[in-house]
Amino acid sequence: MNPATLQDHSSVETFFNVAKTETLALFEHLSFEFLEDFDLFASAQTGRTREHEPPEMMRGFLHCYYHDIYRIRPVEREIQNTVVWLSCGFDRPPSRDAVDRFLTDLEHVVDEVFDRLVEQAACRGLLDLTYCIDSTDVRAMPADQDASKCYDPTAEEYYHGYGCTIVSTGQKIPIAAEFTESKQPPEETAMRVPRDALAVAKPIWMVGDSAYDTLDWHDFLLAAGVVPVAPYNPRNTDDPKDIEYRVEDRIEEHSKDVQLKQSILDETYNHRTGVERTNDAVKDCGLGHVRARGRVHARTEVFLALCLRLVVAITNFERGNDPGREKLRL
Repeated sequence: MNPATLQDHSSVETFFNVAKTETLALFEHLSFEFLEDFDLFASAQTGRTREHEPPEMMRGFLHCYYHDIYRIRPVEREIQNTVVWLSCGFDRPPSRDAVDRFLTDLEHVVDEVFDRLVEQAACRGLLDLTYCIDSTDVRAMPADQDASKCYDPTAEEYYHGYGCTIVSTGQKIPIAAEFTESKQPPEETAMRVPRDALAVAKPIWMVGDSAYDTLDWHDFLLAAGVVPVAPYNPRNTDDPKDIEYRVEDRIEEHSKDVQLKQSILDETYNHRTGVERTNDAVKDCGLGHVRARGRVHARTEVFLALCLRLVVAITNFERGNDPGREKLRL
């Protein structure tokens, strides 16, 4: 931001009066300059430069999501507020076209942006040795024709929308995720999301509910040196085994030297409530009810909510607060 812009602006006093607001706190310890590494955000070959730079636009969207402001027009109106566009680093308020263009470009790389923020959380030591995986519902607008009728077995009800599978750890930290057509993920997603999580850092444990009682999921994790903990589902066979967790059978079959006490498995499985708390925290950041129409736009909104959750956790950590808080403590 050009200092002359502040000196000459009539609202400079107002700007400094909000120097300790939550919006500025969100951006105090995080740099979004990595967005300029993406070819998508590079200047056009004709030499035409962007009206506004990606880091400022990203801060603008995060500010809006933090304050439950979604979709292009409401976002554009909010960023027109003098204090907002100054605190986000703009030299002047962006136009609606600029806001729309940035969001359209972001759709292509939003999952990679999320990965970059996960790396920043990992560098700060916010990940622990137990990962948990779970899926949650993503409610959509009634007018969204790409959304479908989905069943939520937890709430025992149908809803109109999508789903999201999340691996989390630590203080409500999402580290891998995928947007799905419904709450129940396909098998490919159930395998890929843990693989993405292990690419960040390898834990000791991976915890899931009975939906992850599959041989492929267990054998993949064991081969990677991670202990999978998911309740054994006797409904999957006509000859049920006398075990509580599938990993008991896999260890007995493949190793004579390794033993895991039932109490250790029970204690580890109790950590699964952590991913449920993560899901709730991300829903507070906008994942719960997407306002965008269409699968592509809805997926972008979901990943922006995941990004915001990471930004809040990192900011709380840097300010000496509990990273698990859904909002900042100033």
